Amino acid sequence: MLAWESVVEAKALRARGWSISAIARHLQINRRTVRRYLSDEATVGVRRSAGPDGFEPFAAYARQRLVDDPHLWASALHDELAELGYRGSYPSLTRALRARKLRPHCEPCATVRGRDVGIIAHPAGEETQFDWLELPDPPASWGWGKTAHLLVGSLAHSSRWRAVLAPAEDQPHLIEALDAVVRRLGGLTHRWRFDRMATVCHPDSGRLTATFGPVAAHYAVGIAICPARRGNRKGVVEKANLTAAQRWWRTLADELSPAQAQASLDRFCVRVGDSRARRRADGSRATVAELADAEGLRPVPTGPYPAVLTAEGQVSPQGLVPFRGNRYSVGPGHAGETVTVTHRLGTATLDLVTARGVVLARHRRHPDSAGAVVRHDEHVAALERAVLAAFTDRAPCRRKLRRPPSAAARAEADRLRAAGAGPAEQVVIDFARYAAAATDRQRSAPPPTGTTTTGTTTTGTTTTGTTTTGTTTTGTTS
Repeated sequence: MLAWESVVEAKALRARGWSISAIARHLQINRRTVRRYLSDEATVGVRRSAGPDGFEPFAAYARQRLVDDPHLWASALHDELAELGYRGSYPSLTRALRARKLRPHCEPCATVRGRDVGIIAHPAGEETQFDWLELPDPPASWGWGKTAHLLVGSLAHSSRWRAVLAPAEDQPHLIEALDAVVRRLGGLTHRWRFDRMATVCHPDSGRLTATFGPVAAHYAVGIAICPARRGNRKGVVEKANLTAAQRWWRTLADELSPAQAQASLDRFCVRVGDSRARRRADGSRATVAELADAEGLRPVPTGPYPAVLTAEGQVSPQGLVPFRGNRYSVGPGHAGETVTVTHRLGTATLDLVTARGVVLARHRRHPDSAGAVVRHDEHVAALERAVLAAFTDRAPCRRKLRRPPSAAARAEADRLRAAGAGPAEQVVIDFARYAAAATDRQRSAPPPTGTTTTGTTTTGTTTTGTTTTGTTTTGTTS
């Protein structure tokens, strides 16, 4: 492809009568190239394709991925296409994306960027920067809720980074992840740098907490706390956070377990992170891996700091408690209860403890996500005895039967009604009893003065100064 200067010169010389061969010798280009540009067969600034477009078979996949995720990094897309058979380079991919305009426009993200930043010198072996990265929407099979947590550690000099997944950001999980990260990095620097996370320091003052001080002493490292609102002070690990989120987590498959996801991240760090190009102080080229290997890191202590990890789990009907992809047994009689799993870092065992602090069982801890079912023999035997004791060969009761309340149940119901009824509810109106009571009152009443009544029944009458014998008078007045 010729620049405009060469094309203009060639046409000017041709107008002066130069031959194509003379113009080619003068411009030091091929005669066929001169002929194509003079005959307008070639367009200035447009490169002729050297062969079939290697991106065309993958254009539909790239278009769909960018429609699904407009912010997908081109480098992450290049990783996916390489696994599908794409052989083009990263610049070829970005050129094809721009030429086809495959990336949708995102108006909210089209903001003005740019501010002044300084360059901070980081001597070799001097500093490791740590930061938590919150990863949204982990696979539901992990049981970690809505957020997974990733502790990222980066060597400030070489920018080598490693990261470890964790279900929480409390101090025991932080200590466990710190130990795992520094072992993956290959050793210890002289100082660790953190932002003002509450598990390391008091956020207001930046002073170390009493619980994290012994951790720093165990690893013999100094602790540096970033000033408030100075995120660029640990810009190396911030860049690693962005890479981990966009190029690894964004494309992580749902069917992976936490251990498989961690193994995938370790491979990604070696394959992508360590192969990045860098320059030494003298200007010579090197990779991140070569710079990191030359940092001269100090060895890590034999064991981690003995912090105690805790996690809650519910006992299944089989007497098993889940913990990090394995299940551990307790004795029978605890189904449905919530127990606490405790593990001291550096030891090979874990305890299952009730809410009152009673240790139900102690097991040897297995590797995470191994799918192991760990049972003590005595737990198996006790569970069998409990199951056999409750076993019966009687046929199950029929459900669709008529079973009215028995006499005893009805008597108890009457007692409850009487006990719960008020004074008004206890009044029973019986007209037979009322008539009998009225008759008794009439018989017991004394007869009127001057009146003799024999063998008579008088109802509603008044008799004065008369004698009635063997008669019945009803409804009359004399």
